[in-house]
Amino acid sequence: MKRSSSNIAFLSVASNSLVVLLKVSVGILTGSVAVLSEAIHSALDLLASFIAFISVKVSGKPADDDHPYGHGKIENISGTIETLLIYVAGIWIIYECVHKLISPEPIKLPLLAIGVMLLGALINFVVSRIVNKEANRINSVAMKSNAFHLLTDVYTSLGVGLSLILVAVTGWTFLDPIIGIALALYIMIEATKLMKEAFPPLLDARLNKSEEEEVFQAIRTFQSEYIEIQCFKTRRAGAHEHIDFHLIVPPENSIKSIHHLCDRIEDKILEKFPNAHIMIHPEPDGLQER
Repeated sequence: MKRSSSNIAFLSVASNSLVVLLKVSVGILTGSVAVLSEAIHSALDLLASFIAFISVKVSGKPADDDHPYGHGKIENISGTIETLLIYVAGIWIIYECVHKLISPEPIKLPLLAIGVMLLGALINFVVSRIVNKEANRINSVAMKSNAFHLLTDVYTSLGVGLSLILVAVTGWTFLDPIIGIALALYIMIEATKLMKEAFPPLLDARLNKSEEEEVFQAIRTFQSEYIEIQCFKTRRAGAHEHIDFHLIVPPENSIKSIHHLCDRIEDKILEKFPNAHIMIHPEPDGLQER
């Protein structure tokens, strides 16, 4: 499974390398600022794909002496960096578009530029679907962010291609930078949504309310065998949930029966969160008041 995820992450690196090479070459040949701006965007996507590839390999490593809680947060770090790169790409595209509005330039070989934009969009659309499917399967924040990077490249490539077609047909050069600015603003808005998913786990933010309710539902399956739950805590690191709570049990229960209860509760939670790390601290009723 890890090998499959790494191979799919590397696929995005390979596809982005090809797309960047094509866009840079054609941007230089045609003199199109829009194509060169899109090449810069794709280059940032390439860097993001490489970061995701590394993070998927590292986050899959088991816990060790230096990292007793595992390496899951590398995915959140990766996702945050990738999101910041989207902002950088958006700002750069807007800058280039404003410059082109002020100093319009003719585009040479527009059909070649249009063809490369459409080809790049097709390649990244196919790869983004593959990456996103694997990201959902393993619940990888880094791969989800990478899939979104690829999808934004599809939209911006199509947008640039459309603007080049309109410019070629109408001669209205101002359409190119205006469409570019609109697309840049769109991807920056979408990047904000990704940031909300990737960054909070770095601060050990709790799971969302619906996820915590699922955990409570699993625990309440055994509510006749314990008294109450205290000190309930949750957090996420990459694809792993960390769940920690105190289980208040009748004082007359044996250690063996309590241990068995904790095992069954863990198994029930794992049915809904198979990657969860669960820590249950059982306490006899009355002891917690001392």
